[in-house]
Amino acid sequence: MKRVVATGTFDILHPGHLYYLEQSKKLGDELTVIVARDANVKHKPKPIIPEEQRRRMVAALRCVDHAILGDMTDMFRPIGEIRPDIITIGFNQHFDEAKLREALAARGLAAEIVRIGKYGDDELCSSRLVVQRIVEQRGGNP
Repeated sequence: MKRVVATGTFDILHPGHLYYLEQSKKLGDELTVIVARDANVKHKPKPIIPEEQRRRMVAALRCVDHAILGDMTDMFRPIGEIRPDIITIGFNQHFDEAKLREALAARGLAAEIVRIGKYGDDELCSSRLVVQRIVEQRGGNP
């Protein structure tokens, strides 16, 4: 069985997230998604949706076999437990693939790293842009 791991924040699910996860699933037999913990999201604004709710939403997607929350202190701990054959990263995730391979090798993990391309040109394939649209169209009005 070929195991695939995908990671991300998944705040305000949109078609880009679905595309990333569907493409990840196509690479193997079992897809586990590691959802970032609220406290560990430092490269962008804190998520709007709480971590457990984000995990549950991701778990409900047909292409996802397992959805777990990331480790609070060591992002490689779940990877070591799952021992995937492939780790996918999104087109806009800020991972240096060479450094990621080195960090995995240092832990005795030999997963292939696959970067998934961008989903079309839909303007609402970014949580940031969804939030921006809500603010522009609704402002303080529900």
